Amino acid sequence: MSLYDELCQCLDQSNVSKDEPMSRHTTFRVGGPADFFVTPTEEEEVRAVVNLLKKENVPYYVIGNGSNLLVGDGGYRGVVIQICKNMNKIRVEDDMVYAQAGALLSKTAAQALEHALTGMEFASGIPGTLGGAVMMNAGAYGGEMKHILYNALALTKDGEFRVVPADRMELGYRSSVFAKNGDIVLSAQLKLRPGDPEKIRAYMEELKEKRVTKQPLEYPSAGSTFKRPEGYFAGKLIEDTGLRGFRVGGAQVSEKHCGFVINRENATAADIVSLMEQVADRVEARFGVRLEPEVRRIGEF
Repeated sequence: MSLYDELCQCLDQSNVSKDEPMSRHTTFRVGGPADFFVTPTEEEEVRAVVNLLKKENVPYYVIGNGSNLLVGDGGYRGVVIQICKNMNKIRVEDDMVYAQAGALLSKTAAQALEHALTGMEFASGIPGTLGGAVMMNAGAYGGEMKHILYNALALTKDGEFRVVPADRMELGYRSSVFAKNGDIVLSAQLKLRPGDPEKIRAYMEELKEKRVTKQPLEYPSAGSTFKRPEGYFAGKLIEDTGLRGFRVGGAQVSEKHCGFVINRENATAADIVSLMEQVADRVEARFGVRLEPEVRRIGEF
């Protein structure tokens, strides 16, 4: 039996694709085809797919909505598992928000506002899903996921479902135990606080205004391209190196915010990688600080 047929036994055939262009599934809008692309609808389907791929020794990679991700122009040899399209339910009880890993942060924050809960405003404009945010301990404007996480349900490498309390997640700057051990975040509980809906809404609007005016939202990108070096700001280092607007092919250092590399015009993954490496080299030559990518890379470059 072919791998395609085996995947179709784990999932409905409509949720299994072959040779799927990853440019359709990343916020950078670049990336060649994944051999297989699957969109599970529930936790048990994720487990069935992962167990199959481990048994067959087939590489796999889990994505949300494809932010913070660069896929090579040659595509991905293996199976991309997207937990976003079909696993994005959100519900609120008292001061707790329960959400599946594919729930967008923007929609989760909007649900919190609807129930007059504060604490998640910082995440309302982050272009990612809850699963990725937990794995990366996403943050913005002084807030981080570690401030609101209560627990998460994960699929371990042994194929077991495990509830992990926040104090066992090892949440650091853009890192967590899940990023280190490869367990897959399937859902999470967030503990928020009752607040004034008007104040919550006003703060979310204020942060939205900051994003719109200071970030290049009009172009495809993966968000902040480099991690913040200790004691510095990546965007400031890049600007002070004279690289505002620097281009390689269709990729460009944003003129609006130098911390963002954008797909200005039909960029390839190779353009983006070359630009990132040249920026890192030139910043290091000027300031002695090596910028580390925040964007993850997968596939063939």
